[in-house]
Amino acid sequence: EYDGERNAEGERHGRGKAILPNGDKYEGEYEYGVRSGKGTYRFKNGARYIGEYLENKKHGQGTFFYPDGSKYEGHWVNDQRYGYGKYTYANGDTYTGEWFNDNRHGQGIYVHNDTGTKYIGGWVNGKQEGEAELIHVNHRFKGKFVNGNPVGYGRYIFDIGCEQHGEYIKAEQ
Repeated sequence: EYDGERNAEGERHGRGKAILPNGDKYEGEYEYGVRSGKGTYRFKNGARYIGEYLENKKHGQGTFFYPDGSKYEGHWVNDQRYGYGKYTYANGDTYTGEWFNDNRHGQGIYVHNDTGTKYIGGWVNGKQEGEAELIHVNHRFKGKFVNGNPVGYGRYIFDIGCEQHGEYIKAEQ
């Protein structure tokens, strides 16, 4: 079901509203029969996307509200989180930084809502990786992470002014 502007060929073109066969709803801009430009897409499961489209895909700036209460505000490419954005998780945790193919990838800051602990550093395919700083309430760790775990040389810096330098070595199980 569609209500809106059309071009000479009868394609959806300009502004319009549509109810899709699966019950989802879209209101926004069309070009030559496909969602392109700004619009709002409401999924029947309660999710909602407000932002830019290109050829029926989320592309450009947009905000996605997920059914669990989480939210992503940022850049999209080809229906995936890509570039810079902020994800607020249902538990209140946040990640602000770079994305690639829907994963945290590049430099970013993850803040744990319950403890206030912050991870500031590198990410690869959604995992903490590379040089980083893990900041707790009364101390911080500076070092390297691989697959979400500290490895190699690093140092703890305590608020009372002392430091502990050392090397992380994976323990044998």
